[in-house]
Amino acid sequence: MARQPPIQFIEAALWCTGPFELSYTDPDQKWHIRRDMLSLLQDFPNLSPSMKTYIHNDGTIVNLLNAYGTIHVSSSSPQVPLTIWLHENYPYTAPIVFVGQPGIAPSSTIHGEHPFVDPSGLTVSPYIRTWQFPRCNLKDLVHNLVKIFSRDHPFSCSPTSSPFTHPSMVSKKEALDRLAGMLHYSTVALRSETDEEIKELLALQEEMDQRVAIVTTIVQGLERERWELRDRVVGLAEEADVLINWLKVHDTKRAAATGDDNVDDLFEGVDEESKSRVQCLAAEMSIEDTIYALDKAVDEGAVSCETYIRQVRNLAREQFFHRAMVVKFETSHQLL
Repeated sequence: MARQPPIQFIEAALWCTGPFELSYTDPDQKWHIRRDMLSLLQDFPNLSPSMKTYIHNDGTIVNLLNAYGTIHVSSSSPQVPLTIWLHENYPYTAPIVFVGQPGIAPSSTIHGEHPFVDPSGLTVSPYIRTWQFPRCNLKDLVHNLVKIFSRDHPFSCSPTSSPFTHPSMVSKKEALDRLAGMLHYSTVALRSETDEEIKELLALQEEMDQRVAIVTTIVQGLERERWELRDRVVGLAEEADVLINWLKVHDTKRAAATGDDNVDDLFEGVDEESKSRVQCLAAEMSIEDTIYALDKAVDEGAVSCETYIRQVRNLAREQFFHRAMVVKFETSHQLL
């Protein structure tokens, strides 16, 4: 069967009634569609008219006229399959353009960074975004797409670099298309750099969180050690008070005879070992007093935590030495 001429198909589709009736109701609208479709097919004979059901994003189902086929963009790149749906409010609403043909999978994959074509094939160029009747029409739209795809093919990730053209030789539409493409690729590059910076900052944040956790653990340990030392000082002070009170009660005669209440004078070594033991005990007690004084200095802010920790560790090391000597004296005394 011979193929029906496009003009007959378009007229039959536009004035068809019944279940296949298109969603164009205004007679003037139909005449505009007829004129624009014929003008389009005259310039692009590879496109063919068709009528199919179209489902909008909101679920609305309409019967629309479309033109599908391929357009030649340049001698060095493959032809671009195209489907142009005429919106039910055409020509006052821009057509819906897809790269690809309805029901046919494209032979190539649309690259994801194209400035005007998304991965589904939906094409939204500046010409479509700024559509305004009667300034815009189907034929000029496809001519505009040819220029766009000749510079930035939908199936190639590398936009073709066109030679420098003097601004006076470039139309406003073409300048807008080029500017939109340049802005898109600049945005993609900036987004990529930003993503890398975000990854680096997230890694740095994770490392800082780990360091904060380590420092917090150290500070908590030092705080516990500080309170333990404070409790130890308080306990030793209480023991000292008990000892002083005991001496006051049980050695009143010597205190009365000497007329001196100084407790330190009540202890006197009878031999070198006793003297050494008394000296070690005195040194140990003086270290305890020093640590207590350091605690008060830290509370008052006179000494930094770093200085406090360093001094306490040195004093604790020296105190351990004196205590070890006392234990050694006691052990040797018990053996005797």
